[in-house]
Amino acid sequence: MTDKSALPVIRKMAFKDLKRIIEIDTQVLGTARPEYWEMKLIIAERHSPVSSLVAEMDGRVVGFIIGDASGWEYGVPESTGLIDTVGVDPLYQRRGIASLLFKEMIANLKKVGVNKVTTFVVWSDWELLKFFNTVGFKMGKMVNLEYDI
Repeated sequence: MTDKSALPVIRKMAFKDLKRIIEIDTQVLGTARPEYWEMKLIIAERHSPVSSLVAEMDGRVVGFIIGDASGWEYGVPESTGLIDTVGVDPLYQRRGIASLLFKEMIANLKKVGVNKVTTFVVWSDWELLKFFNTVGFKMGKMVNLEYDI
């Protein structure tokens, strides 16, 4: 395994990263979702070239972040970005990889006019909530509504 003090290389996500992203997602969630990830990477390549990134160490993808600038979905202005997904291989967690991915994505989103970033987190996912709090997120003005069928 790589030296824990080594920094990853952050680069634009590419379709060639699909297999490794599926592996990381499966390790984190315990469920394989290959069709979902194939669709997500196609969309990311087409629509979010500046904000969908991977972290590599020794030529191997160890983390990823997918985001985009709003296209006025749900009345959210184009100057708002969205973090869709963050994933880090469990063997590489707690090394600052997600924070590095986040910082690079924010820098890229600023270049295209984004001045606010939002995301959705399950209220009971304390680790993810702690991460977003650490990088500076606060509770937003939008409210998630649900209707059970």
